Amino acid sequence: MAEIVLEGITKRFPDGAVAVQDVDLTVADGEFVILVGPSGCGKSTTLNMIAGLEDISEGTLRIGGQVVNDKAPKDRDIAMVFQSYALYPHMSVRDNMGFALRLAKTDKDTIRRKVEETARILDLTEHLDRKPANLSGGQRQRVAMGRAIVRSPKAFLMDEPLSNLDAKLRVQMRTQISRLQHRLGTTTVYVTHDQTEAMTLGDRLVVMRSGLVQQVGTPQDMYDHPRNLFVAGFIGSPAMNFLQGRMEGDAVSTVLGELPVDARTRQTLERLDAPRDLVVGLRPEAFEDAAFVDPGRSGSSFTATVDVMESLGSDVYAYLGEEHWERPATSELQELAADAGVEETGARQDQIVTRLSAATRIREGSQAQLWVDTSGMQLFDPRTGMNLTHDQPNDA
Repeated sequence: MAEIVLEGITKRFPDGAVAVQDVDLTVADGEFVILVGPSGCGKSTTLNMIAGLEDISEGTLRIGGQVVNDKAPKDRDIAMVFQSYALYPHMSVRDNMGFALRLAKTDKDTIRRKVEETARILDLTEHLDRKPANLSGGQRQRVAMGRAIVRSPKAFLMDEPLSNLDAKLRVQMRTQISRLQHRLGTTTVYVTHDQTEAMTLGDRLVVMRSGLVQQVGTPQDMYDHPRNLFVAGFIGSPAMNFLQGRMEGDAVSTVLGELPVDARTRQTLERLDAPRDLVVGLRPEAFEDAAFVDPGRSGSSFTATVDVMESLGSDVYAYLGEEHWERPATSELQELAADAGVEETGARQDQIVTRLSAATRIREGSQAQLWVDTSGMQLFDPRTGMNLTHDQPNDA
């Protein structure tokens, strides 16, 4: 195990394009850190620089206290798990898992012991003599992980290892990877495009955009206190709703009506000399069927047309659509919409997603009386994208 330290890491290609810029990050010994962001944000390039598969243009990389900028991948004592399983089809599971140890001229008894120990951890014992073609996708990915584990490396580097699996297998493998990492205690850097994976797996998240680190923090900190519009829109499923707003006295005026702003937030806005025109962010779970809200509870009621209802058993997603509910036009939100494939799918951008109690009697196409809890409302500067709601916590 080892600490991984990135100091001012930059990747510049020969044509001058910058893929990653000035990344400062410390991954503690035994920590599980997730690099997350949209396609092309630089997360895989950052991982490849740690692995030695990409040259570092500027900055210093330390693994276990040693500068490794000029060390070959094989000399960094790390193990990588890729999106593709990359198993040798003519070899058995046992031979695939022990291949790296054989290359290192490890004695046969040690190879056998390590492979069998790892197979027990990954529940692969009964499959050791099978070929990859006779395994399921989840089993092949476990073999690929086992091949990394048997080496007992200082760190694991994982590049979207679950993206080739179906949805059910991804959930199962997420649980297995989390349990495995806690059991082994090996420093792990994990890249994913899936923010649900990021929220459920990592000790800390690193959200990246266009080669720059946007925010570093625990999943809950990232969810509750996003530093800017981009992080707020990327973290959370369904995503945060964004509305145009304007400060009018003690409230912000929106298409939902006048949403009250607490005294602390008003003081923060005054101290930051915030503009009157703002972007208002509301999580889907901030909404509820007004029939289930106790009278006098702090918040705001409004009426809206329900376009679509989706029942998940434990709760219901209600999609509200009105022609005049225009999504704020900022570069961050446009990039998030493009990454989500909104234009390709033709999905509406002017909908508000609400998460309601399963007991609601609201139906599609009806005019519904809804309520929104404004205590978790986030306010953003449309010019800079920065969160103005509260003082930002320092990155850990």
